[in-house]
Amino acid sequence: MYDVVVVGGGPSGATAAEDLARSGVSVALLDRAGRIKPCGGAIPPRLIADFDIPDDQIVARITTARMISPTGRKVDIPIENGFVGMVDREGFDEFLRVRAVRAGAVRATGSYLRIERDAGGTHVVYRDKASGNERRLTCKLVIGADGARSNVARAEVPGGDRIPYVIAYHEIIEAPGKVGGYDPARCDVVYDGRISPDFYGWVFPHGRSASVGMGSMLREVDLKQATADLRAASGLADCPTLRKEGAPIPLKPLDRWDNGRDVVLAGDAAGVVAPSSGEGIYYAMVGGRVAATAAAACLASGRVRDLRLARKLFMSEHKTVFRVLASMQNAYYKSDERRERFVSLCHDIDVQRLTFEAYMNKKLVRARPLAHLKIGLKNLAHLTRLVPAAYT
Repeated sequence: MYDVVVVGGGPSGATAAEDLARSGVSVALLDRAGRIKPCGGAIPPRLIADFDIPDDQIVARITTARMISPTGRKVDIPIENGFVGMVDREGFDEFLRVRAVRAGAVRATGSYLRIERDAGGTHVVYRDKASGNERRLTCKLVIGADGARSNVARAEVPGGDRIPYVIAYHEIIEAPGKVGGYDPARCDVVYDGRISPDFYGWVFPHGRSASVGMGSMLREVDLKQATADLRAASGLADCPTLRKEGAPIPLKPLDRWDNGRDVVLAGDAAGVVAPSSGEGIYYAMVGGRVAATAAAACLASGRVRDLRLARKLFMSEHKTVFRVLASMQNAYYKSDERRERFVSLCHDIDVQRLTFEAYMNKKLVRARPLAHLKIGLKNLAHLTRLVPAAYT
């Protein structure tokens, strides 16, 4: 009998398992080995500090972000007073799982099948990878951290089967040094309808490799061809491909994260990927931490309503940022004309500073009200077409 079984060993599930194990809770971590999520791999300084990420997990340090418009307009945004760390999910996720085991979590490898309940408790049924047999992990509570189209959420939590998502695809390639349009110290974000008509493409360095990919909600988009076009435009078409991955990325946090009984969701399963930017690692790990907090509170008090703490704690800190980012995506991702204006707006030094201060520290910056006012007016001018798209 475990206190908690965590289903899913990505950043969210591994973080939840580690936190619970360190607090003295008996926890099992069930993970399906061999799956790597497509991800640009960017992590901000706050994640590195809050979750004690060692230097050897940082495969590159990014000092500039480049925004590229549909017409090829380029805006380089320097990252002042720091850097954005890059991780490769193949090694990073395993590092987090191993750390959870060292903290005391018990690791099981296999595919989640279902949850059963009887007088003996709640049972997580899975197919063991080594034997192929069905096995059960018996527990008091379950944390579902099994991704955007979570089987746990679909079966256990109201609304868990209706989460909107973008399909993301990327290719990890052997990256040369600076060549063509590629710079190993710069992240490129491509807002071009020929790559993605409703999201964006990316070229993110990972040291000796790079992640090149894109996302879209539209089924008719050829993800692999769009990624090939992106590689060609960046001068990376001839680089050897190391691996290819695709997966859904959720677009909106679920309205409810628990089933009112014995299950609480975390990470992509709860929908906690930032709108507009698609940033997920930091929010996944925060989601794992608040799910662990809620589970520990429920175990201590015996009150199932304490499982609601996970969503309450997360949204109390991040709801406003998510709302602002969703508004930006809705305003600027609808057409290439709007994307052109968005990149033009990014020329503004106040936009650059406030954006990266918010990204690096994960909170909206309120110290410069005049800058906020200026940005608001410029944003309004672009959305109402009072200024041409090329205006800076």
